[in-house]
Amino acid sequence: MSDTITLPAEPKVVPEERTKRQPPYNVVLLDDDEHTYDYVIEMLVKIFCHSREAAFRHAVEVDTDGRTVVLTCEREQAEFGRDQIHAYGADPRMPISKGSMSAVIEPAGKAS
Repeated sequence: MSDTITLPAEPKVVPEERTKRQPPYNVVLLDDDEHTYDYVIEMLVKIFCHSREAAFRHAVEVDTDGRTVVLTCEREQAEFGRDQIHAYGADPRMPISKGSMSAVIEPAGKAS
């Protein structure tokens, strides 16, 4: 008779799966003198589904401060939101309006 020793199998080490979160980005609308408050309100309601009240507050902020954060989200969605602003077109209420408003994206939490 042979003496065979069977050892228990080593437990498998399963690496902990973590979903890596992307850092948030802001979509920042920039001020100009070629678009009316009505244009800004209409655009923000249509593109980002803001309420008219929230859109008005953004219109005031962009006019007063030169910029306003209209959305904070993952980078891909922020790029899409910025592109929607750029594609929105001129303000038909102002003859000097030649195109869309400007917007940029930036990492959220960035000091202005």
